[in-house]
Amino acid sequence: MPFPFTSEQKQSATWLALGILLIVLLILLGPVLTPFIAAAILAYALNPGVDWFERKRIGRFNLPRAVAALLVIALLFATLLALILIVVPVLQSQIPLLREKIPAFLAQANAFVSPRLTALGIQVNLNIDGLKELVSSRMASSGDQIWGTLLTSAKQGSSAVLGWTAMLLLIPFILFYLLLDWHRILSSTFKLIPRQWGDTTRTISNDVDGLLAQYLRGQLLVMLILAVYYSAALMLAGFDVGLPVGIITGLLAFIPYLGFGLGLILALIAAVLQFDGLQGLLLVALIYGMGQVIESYFLTPRLIGERIGLHPLAVIFALMAFGQLFGFVGILLALPMAAIISVAIKHVRAHYFESSFYNQ
Repeated sequence: MPFPFTSEQKQSATWLALGILLIVLLILLGPVLTPFIAAAILAYALNPGVDWFERKRIGRFNLPRAVAALLVIALLFATLLALILIVVPVLQSQIPLLREKIPAFLAQANAFVSPRLTALGIQVNLNIDGLKELVSSRMASSGDQIWGTLLTSAKQGSSAVLGWTAMLLLIPFILFYLLLDWHRILSSTFKLIPRQWGDTTRTISNDVDGLLAQYLRGQLLVMLILAVYYSAALMLAGFDVGLPVGIITGLLAFIPYLGFGLGLILALIAAVLQFDGLQGLLLVALIYGMGQVIESYFLTPRLIGERIGLHPLAVIFALMAFGQLFGFVGILLALPMAAIISVAIKHVRAHYFESSFYNQ
């Protein structure tokens, strides 16, 4: 005898099956959804700015939302362009000089290290001519050769490059329409939620929105503090490119490891070019070592971790766990995703303590 299902149970099963099919479809369409997901993340971060511009009055009229969205997108891309204009000239000017400077630096290092290792019974002698040839073959001598190398790589992987280019060109258009209809999209999405879950879903979403806003403000504060620290420290140490390198290191700190790594490489290049011996390298090691300690043990846990309600150990675990599961993208989204999960866990925990299972 078949088990009798009520009409409500049949409807629930139907909607559950449709929900599972939708999730499977989204997973299968993952590569296609990438620009939409990226644009949605940007839209969430930029929507307060659009709302602010929209409230501004020009005479007796408010600024149209479409114009406000275009202004915010233009400011975003102007900021990205400014970063590129800071990074590229530094690389183009310093890489050719580095190619000429490295052999002399290696010769000095060999003259300093080899006698001391020989006194300890270790025979080491760097092949300066071989290293010079290796450096000459591996490093571009001018900006034109750098772009030539990039163009050659682009030709070899033309399909992948075209795919990434199309995605990057698509993101601004998607971002504009998301910002234009952001509040309407959210309202339509909430209307799809079953009425019995409406209040709970709205409470959770408000909590998540508050935590992510705290995260963004904390991350911006960390970036500004690091930019000031690295710029000031490098300039006080006598680095000619201390200001641009410090700004790059600080402003790219929102991407874990990338901002620190790129800034460290540029500072090491400047140290080799500008200072004789190991003095410059030791200064870079001291400045960036202290910067990493300040960021990891003081700024990130206190300005980001505490703002989103995460213990410093939870911050470290989230970075490692999401990095292991999703790679670089996981590291980038680890803290905001951990904040969302923490909100969900808080509500599940409260529901558990109120359940009959716990109180029996």
